[in-house]
Amino acid sequence: MSTSVTRRTVLAGGAGAAIGLVLPGPAAHASGRHPTSVSFTLDATTLDGGEQVTSVTLDTRRLGPIDPAGLTPGTFSVHAKATSPIPIAPGDQIFSEYDLDRTVTAARLDRHGNIVLELSHAEGQPGGGTLGYILSRGRNVRLDLVYTITQNTPIVRRRGSPVTISRFVQAGLSNPEVDAFSYHVSGSGMKYRLYSPDHSPRHDRRPLIVWLHGGGEGASLPDGYYDNETTLRANRGALGFATPQAQRIFSGAYVVAPQSTSYWMEDGPRFAPLIREIVQDLVRRKRVDPDRIYVVGCSNGGYMSLEMTSTYPDLFAASVPICGVVEPLSGEGPPLITDAELASIRTPTWLVTSRDDDTVPPETNTIHAHDLIPGSLISLYDHVVWDGYQFPGHWSWIYVARNDPSLNGTHIWQWMARRRR
Repeated sequence: MSTSVTRRTVLAGGAGAAIGLVLPGPAAHASGRHPTSVSFTLDATTLDGGEQVTSVTLDTRRLGPIDPAGLTPGTFSVHAKATSPIPIAPGDQIFSEYDLDRTVTAARLDRHGNIVLELSHAEGQPGGGTLGYILSRGRNVRLDLVYTITQNTPIVRRRGSPVTISRFVQAGLSNPEVDAFSYHVSGSGMKYRLYSPDHSPRHDRRPLIVWLHGGGEGASLPDGYYDNETTLRANRGALGFATPQAQRIFSGAYVVAPQSTSYWMEDGPRFAPLIREIVQDLVRRKRVDPDRIYVVGCSNGGYMSLEMTSTYPDLFAASVPICGVVEPLSGEGPPLITDAELASIRTPTWLVTSRDDDTVPPETNTIHAHDLIPGSLISLYDHVVWDGYQFPGHWSWIYVARNDPSLNGTHIWQWMARRRR
């Protein structure tokens, strides 16, 4: 349940357009020059802190062989505008909207002859994110992105005269890791994304990893915003298990990311059977090994991981609750997971959190759960730091997404992969 305002660096997928193309030489009509459109794609990458647009690809294949030596960072300029896809109420706030120039760090040709404009980006750097965080709702939404491309100098071709583009038309947003997850809706109406491993002999059944998102990645109802994608764009939680490294460790695994219609903590007992329905349907329809189903969740989803193993003690081979919520964050009311429920959990459990988590205090939540769950393991970090960048203390899911937690020389993915129901 990621409710920290600073949490959001996120994504937008957008509309957008800009200017067009004057194409002299062989591609022009016999009557002379004429405007020609060139489309472009926004290329995104989900960083540990959220998805960012990291480059723009111009569809320039039909212009003929382009001389790469004539491309420089100054050949094109890029402007980006990101706005909320839903109305923001007076007095409310949305974080990560922007209207600014993106710095082009390099211009190159890809193997298809398209021009790729590399854009400056980094963890915590504003102006490239694709998600916005609406404060009153505690939710991320995919921003509407409008990118404007301006050509500053002609494109030099190996044959024919230089080209000056006069019209650019924005196409879609491409993130290969996100796009590898297919879109589905369960019989009860819960949306989910599914990564399927490479094909194998029909008798070879595969593990299933269930990723349960944080509070900011659920739907924003009743305004109808239920996108089935922020679960993959806000962080690398589900994506990490679909990487080649993880797939080797798990010998090929399905990865499913259900999306709550609100947030799991709102009514965990009601959501639990809806998640189980998705799991059981995948076991029926896919080559899923029912003895190797694992549940992993962060924050709000960490709570839901505990709820699932408490409610369904025989469903999962292992559970990884990350900075999960046990006690109500307001400090008032009954616990979300009682001591008796925690003590009854028999699923092998590895808990992860950071001592400086000021959103879900470790002592009363993760550490308390570890004290009660029989045989549970725990990784307790001091801070959340990756590649030299320090994230908010609540973001300890980054470590699990990178297979960092280890005990006695065994890392958490390998530990999961060895568990059988």
